Amino acid sequence: MTGSDKTPMASSYPSSMMKPLTLLALLLLLSLPLPVRSFPQLNKGADNWEAFRFLVGEWGGKGTGSPGEAAGAFSFSFDLEEKILVRKNRADYPATKDKPAYSHNDLMVIYKEGTETRAIYFDNEGHIINYTVTVSKDLPTRITFLSEISPSAPRFRFIYSKINNDNMTFQFDVAQPAKPEAFTKYLEGSLVRKTSPK
Repeated sequence: MTGSDKTPMASSYPSSMMKPLTLLALLLLLSLPLPVRSFPQLNKGADNWEAFRFLVGEWGGKGTGSPGEAAGAFSFSFDLEEKILVRKNRADYPATKDKPAYSHNDLMVIYKEGTETRAIYFDNEGHIINYTVTVSKDLPTRITFLSEISPSAPRFRFIYSKINNDNMTFQFDVAQPAKPEAFTKYLEGSLVRKTSPK
């Protein structure tokens, strides 16, 4: 065996082949399954939305309270194959001696996480609020949204109560940070169905 026969076999490959081999090895490594960080997921099974179905459709109504009288409309609709329930809301406030007319718009996504129902709220004033959602056991047609306690922000609660298939009421309450359980009524109103769910 000559000295040249003892040369490692890899060195006998032309250098032009090393780059494709290196690229192939890298692609194989990238194709291996990697550990994935665990994130909360929406429920994979069938979700029980029965208590919420009376909300689905388009609604109109009037409200009175601290911000003044308002007229508006909102809708509830399912999305993502009934994984989430989406509320879109608009309220129009007329001009007063203290401030000009303005409109409030918000969007809320209601979802199931484990055994709990939660919601996240966004509006055109820049607020983002997380809610826990509960259905009254003694009155299944009353749904309450309760925001988290914060030492630096008010706590919010609003309630939808079904009267019949085409009518319901709502109430919006506020508690100050120092007394997160001491709610006072901020806004209330009656709602009439404009269109039925599709």
